[in-house]
Amino acid sequence: MFETLSDRLTSVFSSLRAKGRLSDADIDATTREIRIALLEADVALPVVKAFVAQIKERARGAEVSQALNPAQQVVKIVNDELIAILGGETRRLRLAKTPPTIIMLAGLQGAGKTTLAGKLARWLREQGHAPMLVAADLQRPNAVQQLQVVGERAQVAVYAPEPGNGVGDPIAVARHSIDEARRLQHDVVIIDTAGRLGIDQEMMKQAADIRDAVSPDEVLFVVDAMIGQDAVTTAQAFMEGVGFDGVVLTKLDGDARGGAALSVRHITGRPIMFASTGEKLEDFDAFHPDRMASRILDMGDILTLIEQAQKTFDEEQAAKMAGKLTSGENFTLEDFLEQMMMVQKMGPIKNLLGMMPGMGQMRDQLNSIDDRDLDRIAAIIRSMTPGERQDPKIINGSRRARIAAGSGVSVSAVNNLVTRFFDAQKMMKRMAGGMGIPGMPGGRGKATKAQKKAKKGRRVSGDPRKAALGKPAAAAEEPAEPKQGGVLGNLGGKLPPGMELPPGFDPSKLRLPGQK
Repeated sequence: MFETLSDRLTSVFSSLRAKGRLSDADIDATTREIRIALLEADVALPVVKAFVAQIKERARGAEVSQALNPAQQVVKIVNDELIAILGGETRRLRLAKTPPTIIMLAGLQGAGKTTLAGKLARWLREQGHAPMLVAADLQRPNAVQQLQVVGERAQVAVYAPEPGNGVGDPIAVARHSIDEARRLQHDVVIIDTAGRLGIDQEMMKQAADIRDAVSPDEVLFVVDAMIGQDAVTTAQAFMEGVGFDGVVLTKLDGDARGGAALSVRHITGRPIMFASTGEKLEDFDAFHPDRMASRILDMGDILTLIEQAQKTFDEEQAAKMAGKLTSGENFTLEDFLEQMMMVQKMGPIKNLLGMMPGMGQMRDQLNSIDDRDLDRIAAIIRSMTPGERQDPKIINGSRRARIAAGSGVSVSAVNNLVTRFFDAQKMMKRMAGGMGIPGMPGGRGKATKAQKKAKKGRRVSGDPRKAALGKPAAAAEEPAEPKQGGVLGNLGGKLPPGMELPPGFDPSKLRLPGQK
């Protein structure tokens, strides 16, 4: 969604990093580029003016002029202002003191309200709540049936006493749903109301009547992030006609310019509370202004990545797998398949890698990643026998041909997988051995017995006088005193008769020709 804006801002900051100090001309040029980038991203003009003015004021202040790295300070200012314009802190749902908590969804038709109702219900269920969906959209054809299907997929109860398709009273359905929720002990009620085609006064009044009938704890305005400037106009109309407490952005995975997300919060004064980033029910989460600003500036979103991993991976299973990874030997193709399936549950690989800092500069490579490659790898492993998965070394030519035929790939694809797996095993063995890092088990902090044994043998002295005496002298025993530094620091031990060093002589202070 924010790719264009992110690319423009990244190029602006890269040109700043070469400057040791920033002049007024540099600041003017930078803010001009930022203004153009925001306007191209379809951000509302009043928002752009306020945003750029604030950056320019702070950039000319002491925090930049006295900074060791002015360019980084400007990036920090832009990051801070982006967080502020997106809402500052993450806004949480207000839960009613006495259940059920009533959440009403409102918005234009086609914004994705019904699907979002299911996503929100699933998200709340994962948070430990018992939500119930209410089908109060009785205007749109098959809206009730769609909500029932979405509710079944989200494993959430749906209250739908009316068939819809123009039949039934949505205000009565909404009112009766509260009693039904109390009776069935649901602690959250999510009311899906009818969408509006543009600014429809009659439908706006219906939404206001539903609000008055149920007194919701939260009214969420659902807005399609791809409609650009119209999002601001629609939000203002809903604010005046119905009123809302928070904004939910849908279709953030689209290829639109994303200005709505930066405009709605500033214009309406209401926080963005949730964001939908895909078609699946799990593609939904609370909106974090600081994380979104970090993504826009190509700083990554490690916190979200960690949270997704924690949701997907079982702690006990992860600890068991970590032991196999460090041992190297015990890690099998079966374990590899299991880990790959876990990673796939976290979402598309492209999205996961996109959360890493600096990945905006590798967008073309990320776009070329195809999750179907993982499916092909899984098919190859599943075409192996249990014995082959445990010990891939037994996979000979005929076995590889059988595996290739069973998985529908070429023999070379099987060869590549097995070779890459062996390479990964070797790498994990090196990691288990510390990879030569001091302090790590098997590292270079202490020499192993084999290393000590290999070091034994003839010692070659760096002293030409000593080397001239032949091999017996060169094999003189190792000095007991600690070695001294310098070019001739290894002469602190016993020397042949007639070559003893004078008392108080410090060989480390000698300087050979060419040395300073």
